[in-house]
Amino acid sequence: MRSIGDAGMDAVPFLPVVVIAGATAVGKTGLAITLAKAINGEIVGADSRQIYRFMDIGTAKPTAEQRAQIPHHLIDVVNPDETMSLTQYQTLARIAIDDILVRGKIPLLVGGTGQYITAIMQGWSAPSVPPNDTLRAELETVANKQGLNTLVERLRAVDPVGAQTIDIRNPRRVIRALEVTLISGKPFSAQQLKNPPPYTFLHYVLTMDRAALYERADRRVDVMIADGFLEEVRQLLNMGYSPTLPSMSGLGYSQLANVVLNGGSLDAAVTAIYSATHDFIRRQYTWFRKYNANAEWLDMAALNIDTLIQSVRQRIT
Repeated sequence: MRSIGDAGMDAVPFLPVVVIAGATAVGKTGLAITLAKAINGEIVGADSRQIYRFMDIGTAKPTAEQRAQIPHHLIDVVNPDETMSLTQYQTLARIAIDDILVRGKIPLLVGGTGQYITAIMQGWSAPSVPPNDTLRAELETVANKQGLNTLVERLRAVDPVGAQTIDIRNPRRVIRALEVTLISGKPFSAQQLKNPPPYTFLHYVLTMDRAALYERADRRVDVMIADGFLEEVRQLLNMGYSPTLPSMSGLGYSQLANVVLNGGSLDAAVTAIYSATHDFIRRQYTWFRKYNANAEWLDMAALNIDTLIQSVRQRIT
């Protein structure tokens, strides 16, 4: 791996990391695999749902065939009833990235979870406020009785920036943000320190016409249903995983759990998944516009993959 600067003691190692971000269904996986093959790379996942085992179809994980083509890291890390904090994710991602670099290969950080990507690129560190079991229990009770949105609105009132930067669909993260804010008296978002890692990021965000992306996302939902998404949810429930788990808040899982447990209409569930996916795409783009504004945005409709490969090769050598 080359260094930046003189060849003496002050030379800084050149540690390139290719970042491929973008909304769900935009085509990140296919592009990342093609690029990884061309530049001797390995993929580090940046998806807060693909970390869960047994949740394959609904999270659009790379298939076994795709993973056989290129090594993938941070997929199938925890069970659906286990948790992974942002700090834990950062630690594992840094270990994977460093290992790939040491072996002389190129890491590609790939996914649609903007918080994961931004935390790695900016080197976020968690607030030093210890857990408070009593307060957590109180907040969990509110979430269970009044709904998670009650806590989200409370967080927006005391820390509007924090409410925009965390996954508000994840009860654990909403509760932690409130816990830190209420105990310390300072907004959770104001206590996130930054210590950027020593990597040189080649940062890309994939995009396409919004109507075309919605249509593409809808068709992917149809394929998931045809491939057994409902059966995947039924199996998870049969394994004893509660539909109220944070892992089950992923797109499609709660809607299909209602079909299995309450006899809800599959057609109505699919329509609801379409709508939830569109909402999620809008939130993803809000994040990317705010935190990835300096990235190179690639229009998938006009992308020339050979030109991209040539550009990346020039920048990593």
